[in-house]
Amino acid sequence: MQKDKIHQRLRKGIAMILACSSLLLAVPASAAGAFNDPLNAFNDGRFYKSDGWANGDDFGVFWKANNVEFNNGIMALRLDKSGCPAGCEGKPYASGEYATNDNTYGYGRVEARMKVAKGTGLVTSLFTYYDRDPNPDVNRNDEIDIEILGKDTTKLETNYYTNGVGEHSTVIDLGFDASLDFHTYAFEWSPTSIKWYVDGKLVHTENGSRGELPSHPGHIMVNFWAGANDAAKYWTGDFVYPGSPVRAYYDYIKYTPAQ
Repeated sequence: MQKDKIHQRLRKGIAMILACSSLLLAVPASAAGAFNDPLNAFNDGRFYKSDGWANGDDFGVFWKANNVEFNNGIMALRLDKSGCPAGCEGKPYASGEYATNDNTYGYGRVEARMKVAKGTGLVTSLFTYYDRDPNPDVNRNDEIDIEILGKDTTKLETNYYTNGVGEHSTVIDLGFDASLDFHTYAFEWSPTSIKWYVDGKLVHTENGSRGELPSHPGHIMVNFWAGANDAAKYWTGDFVYPGSPVRAYYDYIKYTPAQ
């Protein structure tokens, strides 16, 4: 599937940054405990802000720490035209990515309250990520995704990857416009299933019948970006900068371990 091939390339940039740290160490599923971060301020004991690098050709942005904002109990990821540093040529926009640092999180529930960005070409996300191979040119990631495309903010897309293999995408009709207000999005991961929820309602389940489920604890991440090249052509649509910054908003990020 073309979209899944795009996703594999998109994750190379994440692998590059993780390969340069201790994040790739295998850890038990119980390595990190519960948290509920209200996102009132930058919590550098749990999270880091990606800064000064980009994910690959299919991203039209590079990550900039200043594009992660905290105001009045809300975190905003801001996409703007603030300029590209050395090493990220061809990226016309800057945006924000926020991710757990040394800790990885295993079976349990990952949840965030979000108000997504509207606009063709944009992607607002919540996901877990673990790369089994430190070589950034090898796609062996385990991943569970919640993504909402700005071109149709009445739809949510679920997906998962195991050892770099995807093709498990499902589009869910939300019944509302996710860009107009905050809603709660979550997934529960166990050895036998992944269940996705919206505002507490179960909307989709994967039981491994479409492919092996992920098994490695991952980093909890959110990012906001504009598609480029094949991602824009086959998935997100082409982004046109509206003349002023665009933001995706997060009220909290929460993790509850499985019992």
